[in-house]
Amino acid sequence: MNRDLFISYYGDDFTGSTDVMEALTTGGIETVLFTSIPGEKQLEKFKHCKAVGLAGISRSQTPEWMSEHLPAIFSWLWTLDARFCHYKTCSTFDSSPEKGSIGRALEIGLETFSQKRTAIVVGAPQLRRFTYFGNLFAAYRNEVYRIDRHPVMSRHPATPMHEADLVKHLSRQTDLPIENLTPMDSSVAAKCDLAPDIGQAHAPSLLIDVYDRLSQAIAGGYLEENKQDLGPFIVGSSGVEYALLHKWRELGLLQPLAASPPLAPQSRIAVVSGSCSPTTARQIETAENRGFKGVAVDFNALATGVDLKQEVERVLQMASTALEAGQSPILYTAKGEAVDTVSGSKNLDCVGKSLGRLLAILKDRYNLQRVAVAGGDTSSHALAALDIFALTLRHAIPTTPGSPVCTAHTRGGSEFEIALKGGQIGNDTYFADLRDGTFKH
Repeated sequence: MNRDLFISYYGDDFTGSTDVMEALTTGGIETVLFTSIPGEKQLEKFKHCKAVGLAGISRSQTPEWMSEHLPAIFSWLWTLDARFCHYKTCSTFDSSPEKGSIGRALEIGLETFSQKRTAIVVGAPQLRRFTYFGNLFAAYRNEVYRIDRHPVMSRHPATPMHEADLVKHLSRQTDLPIENLTPMDSSVAAKCDLAPDIGQAHAPSLLIDVYDRLSQAIAGGYLEENKQDLGPFIVGSSGVEYALLHKWRELGLLQPLAASPPLAPQSRIAVVSGSCSPTTARQIETAENRGFKGVAVDFNALATGVDLKQEVERVLQMASTALEAGQSPILYTAKGEAVDTVSGSKNLDCVGKSLGRLLAILKDRYNLQRVAVAGGDTSSHALAALDIFALTLRHAIPTTPGSPVCTAHTRGGSEFEIALKGGQIGNDTYFADLRDGTFKH
């Protein structure tokens, strides 16, 4: 395959995968995101695209799962012969040796691409994520916290972040040596000898700090100018794309894309949420105050299958009643609180799939043209129930980057609009704005 692709990527969850698609498309690179490895006809439909993504679920999986599945995925991405191939992580870098191990993915990628070294870029100021001297900081509402003191991520129910130093964090997941590089302008560098020269590092993996637009541009230049030495495989958040876009603009490789048409207001939409985030909880409560109908769903019934049929029937009845009354239902398993749930990735998979099936039934039964899924792991499994094989960008939301409205392309040939929202992403009015098409620019 030779289409002069700028980049191919695998996202470790679905919301993060749409985050990359948004960054690239708004930056001038038309992008298609597949939900599974596509066939030739499906690829041909998007032959005009200059970036190809594959949305995945590795963030919620074990190292053993990665060892079984990632080699084939990376090998397929390698056949696309793109300028770069990106293993996309969450910008909060939450992971552990047992679940969503970025270290294990790094090892598999280097082996598959026969690389001796690579770069890791996590900081993304556009998303209010910053790395400085190897430590990760992330915003919550109006304040920036070190990730191990972040009100949400330090208490994440699946992969709490207890270490802000990302080199130390990764050292628990891989034995590969990793070196931190902190780009600095000359005025700061003259006063500080702690930052190594970005051109003199030789460790197999290089964590390049990004804490502002200048350091982001430096990181992008480093990736592009050293791609022959590093190899195509790189790791990190959508900060990788934002950094590379700086350099590609400088090289004159990008042309601005036409603005997408504004979102039309919808009288009704449907939302499912498997997120425990306080951000999503505020969004649900705000939506309920603006005419949505909140429907609490029993997490354990979906996770274990005990009383599942009765719970599905109850939830569908409540959601259907709301839709027939002109309301938009939000089906949620939590509203910010730490729920008393059964544990295990298999249980979480079942919850996501069940929420996806509920959303698919409501969409088809009421011919809904716009739906939403909240929660990264939830999105990964929910889309499988919606018959979607590819996503393209429908409408970016500048005030909340990382949560765009997408056009869903189904195997049956139909299209509809879908928003995949990470738990912490978005303003309080996100769901109401999604229904009304009133996102601010």
